[in-house]
Amino acid sequence: MADDGEPGRVFLLRHGETEWSATGRHTGVTDIPTTERGREQARAAGAVLAALRGSDAAPALVLSSPRQRAKDTAKLAGLQIDRVDDRLAEWDYGDYEGITTPEIRRTDPGWTVWSHPVPGGESAEQVTARADALLAEIRTVLAGGDVVLVGHGHFSRVLMARWIGLPATDGVHFAMDPAAWSVLGTEREEPRLDHVNLRAL
Repeated sequence: MADDGEPGRVFLLRHGETEWSATGRHTGVTDIPTTERGREQARAAGAVLAALRGSDAAPALVLSSPRQRAKDTAKLAGLQIDRVDDRLAEWDYGDYEGITTPEIRRTDPGWTVWSHPVPGGESAEQVTARADALLAEIRTVLAGGDVVLVGHGHFSRVLMARWIGLPATDGVHFAMDPAAWSVLGTEREEPRLDHVNLRAL
């Protein structure tokens, strides 16, 4: 429980840079490792978390996406993963896996993951259900302290939107760079975004 009587907060960490993220290629199910810069970013993220939390106590719960880039980022940031959770996986890009938005728009003008269907991948409704189920579980843990979720860019932005009651597609309005932190909090039981897209490098 926080000093002001509010429950713990949810800390979202995106994995460090990969070769695909650096070039804008959509990376969902493909297990791409972090680059050396991504590993440096992950190490720096640990210091950012310490400053944000202001506590030496371990988080009540640390969950990671099953992708190696997320698990490696968590470890390099000094986190002890309690559980790998499939619900933290990135949006499944289906037929658009490994392709950049400009490439997709050659055949699907105006496409974004937020506004258009993803052939062979997840719909916004499916991603919403996954985010809502995860957040429902997380809310049962927050009375015991902070929760850290280590995952991906688009799905973290969905979690931010759903936390404050917006449609998943409104995640388009939040940034989430490699190895950045966003923090979900509350004010008198009302959910709010405390911080968005904080990073050291």
